[in-house]
Amino acid sequence: MAKGYRLPIIGLLLFCSISTFGWTYDSQTSSTEQVMQFRVGADFTKKWKNGLRLSLTEDVRIDAYNSLNGAAFSKAYTTLTLGYTPIDYFKVDAGYTLRVMGRKDWSDANEVLRHRVFMSVAGVYPSQYVKLSLRERVLCDMRTDSVNLLEKNRYNWLLRSRLSAEFIVPGKPVKPYVWCELENTLNVPEYQQRNGKQYISHVRTQVGVKWRLTKMSSLDFYYRFQYGYNRDINITKNKGYIQLTEKTTYLHAIGVTYNLDW
Repeated sequence: MAKGYRLPIIGLLLFCSISTFGWTYDSQTSSTEQVMQFRVGADFTKKWKNGLRLSLTEDVRIDAYNSLNGAAFSKAYTTLTLGYTPIDYFKVDAGYTLRVMGRKDWSDANEVLRHRVFMSVAGVYPSQYVKLSLRERVLCDMRTDSVNLLEKNRYNWLLRSRLSAEFIVPGKPVKPYVWCELENTLNVPEYQQRNGKQYISHVRTQVGVKWRLTKMSSLDFYYRFQYGYNRDINITKNKGYIQLTEKTTYLHAIGVTYNLDW
C-alpha cells in the first residue's frame, strides 16, 4: 500500500472506532489560565427612520497579565453589522467580524486572520426606569488554516444567550447597565463533547455605565468577568496517540468604548 494512503485510512478507522465504541484518551491533562485584560473600542452607527441601522465596530484587546502566555497584544475585532427594528420591542441583525489573533504565527495570514458571521434576534421590554432585553445570537467561526478535522472544526457553530438590563437615571447623562451571557457549543464532534453532550463554553458578565457626551456621542466604561472552558484534542499521526487537554480560563477585563450614533 502506498504510504500516502496510509494516514487517511488510519484516520478513518480511528474515527469509526471512536463513533462505535466511544472516545477514550491515552492521556488527559488540565490547565488554568488567569488573564487581566485592557480593551479599547469604537462604535459608529448610522440609523434611518425606517428602522435600519448600520454599524462599524473596532475592538482591541491587550493582555496586561496572562498566567500562561505573558503580557501581549491579544486580539483585534473589526465588525460590520446590519440591523433592523420593525417594532419597538423586537430587533434583528446580522454581521461579519474579521478577527486578528495576536498570539499566532504572523508569517501565515491564515493563522492570524479568522472570520466570523452571525445573526441575532432580540426582544426588548422598556419601562420608565429600566429597559430589559433578551438576545439570542447564532454565530459561526470559520478557519482557513490547515486543521486536523478529527481534532477541530473548520466551521464552529455557537449559540450566545444574553439577558441585559439598562437603567435610566432621570435628569442625568448616565445609564448604568448589567448583562449576563451564556455561550453553548452547537456542533462539537462526539469525541470532543463533555459527557457525550454539547456544553457551555463561556459565561460572561459585564457591568458598566454609558456616559452621554453630546446628542450623538457617548463613552461606555465597563468591567467584564469571563469564565471559559475548552477541550483541546491532539492526535499524533504515527501511533494515533490521543491527548485531551481541558483548559479553564478566568478573564477580568476593563474597557472603554466610544460610541457615535447619527
